[in-house]
Amino acid sequence: MEPIRKLRGAVAPLDISDVDTDQIIPKQFLKRIERTGFGQFLFYNWRYKENGELNPDFVLNKELYRNAKILLTRRNFGTGSSRELAVWALYDFGFRVIISPKFADIFYSNAFKNGLLLITLPEEDVDILFKKTYEKEKKNENYFLNVDVEEQVVYDDFGFSRRFEIDPFRKMCIMEGLNEIDLTLKYEQKIKEYEEKRRKLFPFREIKPRTKID
Repeated sequence: MEPIRKLRGAVAPLDISDVDTDQIIPKQFLKRIERTGFGQFLFYNWRYKENGELNPDFVLNKELYRNAKILLTRRNFGTGSSRELAVWALYDFGFRVIISPKFADIFYSNAFKNGLLLITLPEEDVDILFKKTYEKEKKNENYFLNVDVEEQVVYDDFGFSRRFEIDPFRKMCIMEGLNEIDLTLKYEQKIKEYEEKRRKLFPFREIKPRTKID
């Protein structure tokens, strides 16, 4: 996981509500066991036509948004099944931050476990950001946002600034780029010390198999 402390990125507007995890990563692509490689299947049914060609009308296929790091979307993003691979696909595609008025609970938890920062803002603020993004799009320009995780602020270059809430533990994990395995390994030495202490207190005794009685 890449640590996120301060990030500046272009914003891609996904102006759709109630995007569920099957739309994010369709079920036919859930056979892979690696965490990488899912980005090519992100929003597959929207990004591609039935003949397999890219749909030029879909927002993420526009050249302007090919390298966007921030996804702006509507409420209830990540509903549906609890598949963690939806987060993997978004991360693998290149997104590091998603802004929405509301996220599904399980998706929200999965995102932070995999280094994807979710920012919840009021709908009126999200409306403002969509408007600013579309205004820039008309000029064939990207709209950029800056995210300061330590200060918990998202802001642009034109006076927009909003504070967002984040759980302290999740904030620490995002800033240090730690997942659950990394967190465990931070205490590797203490785990070893505990195991040694336990072996001395409760020495292992070999249990011989019982003799078969005829």
